[in-house]
Amino acid sequence: MRTGRSPRSYAVFGTGLGTVTGLRPVLRPVLRPVLVPVLLIGGLVAGCGQSAGHRTSGAPPSPPVTSDEELCTRVVAHWSREVLDGDTYGDYQSTGLSNGQYDLLRRIVDAARTARERDGPEAAARLIDREARQGCADRYRDGGPAEGPRR
Repeated sequence: MRTGRSPRSYAVFGTGLGTVTGLRPVLRPVLRPVLVPVLLIGGLVAGCGQSAGHRTSGAPPSPPVTSDEELCTRVVAHWSREVLDGDTYGDYQSTGLSNGQYDLLRRIVDAARTARERDGPEAAARLIDREARQGCADRYRDGGPAEGPRR
């Protein structure tokens, strides 16, 4: 006998089923102990995955590429300071510089010695940075040295 009441609706959250009508109230206590843990475990497992935008491999990211001009500036400035603080030039091979970079280093160190005597060590350090940056920019303006790989 129908009483005019609509059948009960039960929401089944997290299953994509929406609401299910017609479930007997007797099934509700049976489904709750099963559905709640299943839905919780499913949510936890789904939350542990990585989104498509993240790396999935264990390899570290590649380091950024240093331009030839920046690398030249760093090594020429470094060795210019080393030579200025010491009493020897060494040679271009022991510093890993090309012939052209070593010529640049010698010019920079000569100017930095004069600046240090006249204006102090801070002025010499600024001169080294400025001249190494400008000298290397000039060397690599057109993509690289004009004569051979070690020039």
